[in-house]
Amino acid sequence: MKSTITLSLCIAALTANLAVGAANAETFRWASSTDPQTMDPHAVNSSPVLGFLNNVYEGLVRRDQAMAIEGALAQSWEPLDDKGWRFHLRKGVKFHDGSDFTAEDVLFSYQRASSEAADTSSWFSPISEVRIVDDHTIDFLTKAPNPIFPDSIANFMIMDKGWSEANNAALPSKEVENHATLNTNGTGAFKLVDRQPGLKTVLEPHDGWWGEKQHNITRAEFTPIQNPATSVAALLSGDVDMINPVPIQDAARLKERDGVKVIDGIEARVIMLGFPHGADALKYGADAGKPNPFKDQRVRAAVSHAVNVDAILKTIMRGAAQPASQLVSPAMRGYSASLSERPAYDPELARKLLAEAGYPDGFSFGLKCPNDRYLNDEAVCQAIAAMLSQVGIKAELEAMPVRTYWPELRADNFDMYLLGWSPGTFDAEHPLRFLASTPNKEKKLGSWNFGDFSNIAIDSMLPNIQSEIDDGKRQMMLDHSAKVLQDENAYVPLYVQPLVWGARDNIDLTQRPDNFVILRWINVN
Repeated sequence: MKSTITLSLCIAALTANLAVGAANAETFRWASSTDPQTMDPHAVNSSPVLGFLNNVYEGLVRRDQAMAIEGALAQSWEPLDDKGWRFHLRKGVKFHDGSDFTAEDVLFSYQRASSEAADTSSWFSPISEVRIVDDHTIDFLTKAPNPIFPDSIANFMIMDKGWSEANNAALPSKEVENHATLNTNGTGAFKLVDRQPGLKTVLEPHDGWWGEKQHNITRAEFTPIQNPATSVAALLSGDVDMINPVPIQDAARLKERDGVKVIDGIEARVIMLGFPHGADALKYGADAGKPNPFKDQRVRAAVSHAVNVDAILKTIMRGAAQPASQLVSPAMRGYSASLSERPAYDPELARKLLAEAGYPDGFSFGLKCPNDRYLNDEAVCQAIAAMLSQVGIKAELEAMPVRTYWPELRADNFDMYLLGWSPGTFDAEHPLRFLASTPNKEKKLGSWNFGDFSNIAIDSMLPNIQSEIDDGKRQMMLDHSAKVLQDENAYVPLYVQPLVWGARDNIDLTQRPDNFVILRWINVN
């Protein structure tokens, strides 16, 4: 009898424990307009990829909820006088497959992420050499003093050397799939359990994670939803717990609905127009094959005066965005306050500049634009095309999914393009390195300078900006660089993109200005 009672109590206790576990099991479902292009952290340097993979892979350092740098796989670090930085690695860390994390993985990841095959190579342009001191100590030696290097590698993610080599993924691949494109083996708080590109990606907690658990998610499901109306309907019906972004036109309506909330902010991303500085001829439109007008600074200036940014912000962005005059927003370190005014909307001046450049009747060209990457991106491009036509510049607009868009830009298949840039370092040096430096694979510079803009002043100042410790002297160089880019109309900055997320009211989360959805801070109540 005693045995029967004891067995019954055990079964009851087990059932109760299972019930508690089931009650605490929380699935978080979120949707965005852009599916991560790859699961390889070194193949594509874009926010949809890096933001998603920050949940799976980790770097030596990371940004906290307030965007400050803190240790991740490195517990501490210190400068090696003026020669570089020493990182002391966290001990006892395991990859998702159970293998040990050591300095060998850091060295391998550096070699992989800085290779010509990687889209992240520009991150390492200041590095001369990486040396392993011991299993848990590694030195990054720089070509010159580099006080901002730890900030510059917050999204440098560490891969398992053995796993990568065993699966023929020792190098990243941008265009052709390899094992790392669809599979992962990180050290992060979540591990990949299902990847269906364009349909669904599923993550689950990594039970062996070294960090302190701050979430209650047991399963995280991501679904790309390109249609804005569909994403709003999914949030309102409870099919998803969060959408990013909320369509600007629906934000006010959502704020009035019970059961959901809108989280507003300003992203660290500047939306801009880019030009084919290095192209000899136009590729699209009725004037395809004719000499490239955008080589002339007066034509680029005409574009800047022809676009009515205030009208775009009022009608398309519903007042939620801020005009931009530089490649970084005012919130970024190194912003040039004296250059805060953007070119005035002046169609007459635009026509005058075109006539002076030899195009009194304008010309025809091709404008490339994504339709699922930035907030209202296609609508913005349609408005820009209409505004340019008013001064005689006729755009043949082609909008496409970002999965197709980046390869088109890398293949120089454009006459003008739309680009958004969020500096990973939150510093004005970042776009100088990626967008304004003369492209140079050997020096790991200009990897996102699709139009091949080149200016000797920018190229010569960048190493000094990277190495200067005196903030006043550094700011003077950043101011001069910003002035050069404005005078040259190297790009046409348009506006700083707003952040507009929607969530069920039982979701607690952190919205950072880098627009990353960090799962380890999310709780389902």
